[in-house]
Amino acid sequence: MSKNSSRANQQFNSVDENKTADSDKLIKVITDALIDKKAEDVTVLDVNELTTLADKLVICHAQTDVQIKAIADNVNKETKEQLGEKAWKEEGRETRRWVILDYVNVVVHIFKEELREYYALERMWNDAPSQKFEDQPNQQ
Repeated sequence: MSKNSSRANQQFNSVDENKTADSDKLIKVITDALIDKKAEDVTVLDVNELTTLADKLVICHAQTDVQIKAIADNVNKETKEQLGEKAWKEEGRETRRWVILDYVNVVVHIFKEELREYYALERMWNDAPSQKFEDQPNQQ
């Protein structure tokens, strides 16, 4: 095994070890944080049987760049405070048109509405079971 291959395996394994033990708790905190900041059409796709990239995708949209930032900030704040979780990787913060928060087993996509329609992740993953979340945070 080459040195680079070994390093890549170590990096992959360390990420895998950081997987959240309970995706359901993470999903609850994330969806509540999204809804708290008025994210629209919050949908969770269970892609566990379809890919090894993640167990769940959380997809939502907002009307403005400012709202997208507020939503992403709130998800980061609530996951850190309630679960001690921090996103492994973040993309799109600068443009605020499509922000991705990668929690390894749960990946959050916060779109500007027209980009959500254009990229249509729900259609791409149409074989995945989905769950919609209403305007009120889940009471459990």
